[in-house]
Amino acid sequence: MLSAVTVSKETIEFRDSPAPTLQPGHALVRVHNVTLCGTDLHIWEDDYPTDLPLIQGHEFSGIVEALAPEDAHHFSVGSRVSVNPIIFCGKCRPCLTGRYNVCQNVGCLGCYSDGALTELISVPLDKLCPVPDELPLDIAAMGEPASIAMQAVNRGRPQAGETALVLGSGPIGLLATLYLAELGVTVVCADTEQHRLDLAVEFGATETLLVTPGTDFPDTHQGPRLAALTDGYGPQLVIEATGVPSSLENAIRLVASAGRIVQVGISPRQANVSMKDIPYKELDIMGSRMSLNLIPDGLALLARHPGQARALMTHRFAFADLQQAFRLMQGRTEKIGKILIGMPAGTTA
Repeated sequence: MLSAVTVSKETIEFRDSPAPTLQPGHALVRVHNVTLCGTDLHIWEDDYPTDLPLIQGHEFSGIVEALAPEDAHHFSVGSRVSVNPIIFCGKCRPCLTGRYNVCQNVGCLGCYSDGALTELISVPLDKLCPVPDELPLDIAAMGEPASIAMQAVNRGRPQAGETALVLGSGPIGLLATLYLAELGVTVVCADTEQHRLDLAVEFGATETLLVTPGTDFPDTHQGPRLAALTDGYGPQLVIEATGVPSSLENAIRLVASAGRIVQVGISPRQANVSMKDIPYKELDIMGSRMSLNLIPDGLALLARHPGQARALMTHRFAFADLQQAFRLMQGRTEKIGKILIGMPAGTTA
């Protein structure tokens, strides 16, 4: 079978690889669709704590091609599935307390071990997530990022009637906005790109704030607008989805007293955090990583909002053009949401 192997910095080789053999407790999944995220770009750029060579791809959907006879009662050949890529030990303290998404030995298909940019992959049955009948298989590849957004929102304990500020309207910020709006939360979105904010309105944002890099945020016009939406107190919940240090600093400054901040954007950079605001406001500041088995919920969210889900997928590339897809992500010359890689067996069915 054909596999795309990231062999070194910005270099992919298409190689013939042995097809996986069927094991009890596993299914062989024919990969149809893979979507790319910022982590994939960092791995391709060799700027991520993993070892190359590696078959990337952790957001994907496909069709079950083979099962051991004793496992046929779980799924059937032909089942449409998305896949939970998280690998955890089940033995460390986080795992034993139900927080396996931050397992001390956590792994992820396509990030730390070979993933889905290949024609056929062996997947443990407990990692398979059935795709709802009404959800196209290409959109189902985004079940994993939808689950990340839902994990971040759930960590923030939102309540209907509250106001949330979502910093960053990339795919995770947009999907968080969609979920928050469903929950009855008033959502304000901030981003440096107007086209992303225009999309945020489609995803349920009540108000949008365009951030000009290098200037104060909110500016003299935006401050009163944000105050009016929060009765002058500030948002009760802030989702930080950029990974930009100044954005976390803004979150701490703008959130209401007794408010909650969820940091889902990832960056190796350092933030200058106020050591006064956190105790004075008695803030809850929480990290959020991957998700706790929320891909089925993410698939259901996408199925409830097909128009928004389709709008999020802005570019498509054939498997053979994978290198071009990464070049596009790297160049940032176009308005990019999610990029879909159509595998040789790919279908939108």
